[in-house]
Amino acid sequence: MEFGVGYFPTHDAMGPGPVAALVEQHGFESIFFSEHTHTPASRRTPYNEGGPLPRKYVHTYDLVVSMTAAALATSRLRVGSGICLVVEHDPIVLAKAVASIDHLSGGRVELGVGAGWNREEMEHHGTDPRTRFALLRERVEAMQQIWTQDEASYHGDLVDFDRIWSWPKPAQRPHPPVLVGGMGPTVEDRVLAYGDGWFPNHLPDDSVLPRWTALRERAERPLTLSVLSAPADPRVLEQYAEAGATRVLRWLPSYPGGGPIERALDEWAQAIADLHGE
Repeated sequence: MEFGVGYFPTHDAMGPGPVAALVEQHGFESIFFSEHTHTPASRRTPYNEGGPLPRKYVHTYDLVVSMTAAALATSRLRVGSGICLVVEHDPIVLAKAVASIDHLSGGRVELGVGAGWNREEMEHHGTDPRTRFALLRERVEAMQQIWTQDEASYHGDLVDFDRIWSWPKPAQRPHPPVLVGGMGPTVEDRVLAYGDGWFPNHLPDDSVLPRWTALRERAERPLTLSVLSAPADPRVLEQYAEAGATRVLRWLPSYPGGGPIERALDEWAQAIADLHGE
């Protein structure tokens, strides 16, 4: 099982490149960046975790820019999206951006995908919340065609284009891993339909583990499990290791100086050492 971090790359905190370099220096496997293109000022949709919306949601750098900066500042770190709100992107443009980062990094991209929870945010991009999961599927499938075919086309109900050429192709074959985010009641169906793995948030009630067991029983191909928001608790990490998780990730604070980030990395490293009995 690998260990990584999640990070909200805000403009007033340590930049995504320096943070990624620090994470790599500490020996971790990956960094995953959050995404919100903007935050609707109406705030009609309540924050999905309850309470007021954290400030960092409003101040993040662009996801693609953050991933590029992290990839160029490191040499072995896996660089991912946690998660990319695909329903807010043109799939042809996003496919080229992801392929470009993967090509430039030598094949180190992991694409966490989801539809998001803020209905006004997706509506501003022309997405109907009622069909967001169908749109998510078609856009991911369209990108997979672009990544793997010299002459790609896609004909769906919501995404439709005739034959196109698009290079570079990703360095990874057949394409960067697609990790389907979410904890909703039908997320397993989305993983099985077009994902290479599941990318849930850790929950204190341990509900991820029985769902992961059931998902693997349904799957006809190997799947990965990457868990975000894990605590620095070796007992929790042991449960995920025993369940066959691929990686677990812990959020780093979005902070301008290195001190709190260094301390969070040290705390994470200590939990991992305790897990291994070191």
